Amino acid sequence: MSNSSNSGNRTPTDVYADLHGVRYSLTHLDADERHLIEELSRFARDHCESSAFRNHFMGVVGDFYLKRGLSRREIAQTVVWRIAQDIGSRLMVAEGSARAPSLREELVDLIESQFSSRREFCQATGLSEDMLSHVLAGRKNLSIGALTDALAKVGYTIHITQLPEVHQA
Repeated sequence: MSNSSNSGNRTPTDVYADLHGVRYSLTHLDADERHLIEELSRFARDHCESSAFRNHFMGVVGDFYLKRGLSRREIAQTVVWRIAQDIGSRLMVAEGSARAPSLREELVDLIESQFSSRREFCQATGLSEDMLSHVLAGRKNLSIGALTDALAKVGYTIHITQLPEVHQA
């Protein structure tokens, strides 16, 4: 992870996107925090077992921030902790012990968290209730263009996320 020396230019390492597409800015992290993220990424690549990674990151990140005077609750809210959790989630997906959220699941989560009903979501996006019902049941699919256009109307977009590389021993 390189630190950009040009304050006006952002490098790809200035933002981390998790499995759900949540983006974390890394610009406010100091060099030691960025180094810690690099070390966690290396550990995940080298050990690629989610339980080993979880045990490692909890101790390393916890100790790192305890030395800085943060409480356990504050540590769990840091960007580094959240990134470490995401790396662990990616390892679980890669090893088959978990799966990435499906587009349908993410759509249901969006509707349930941001709208009072499916009808309200359909009115806001221009999708028909019948089509939404078929899509959520897995009987039909929306084209990427149609879904992108509908989501844009309510301030969302589709996000493609890279799964972790898994090295088999």
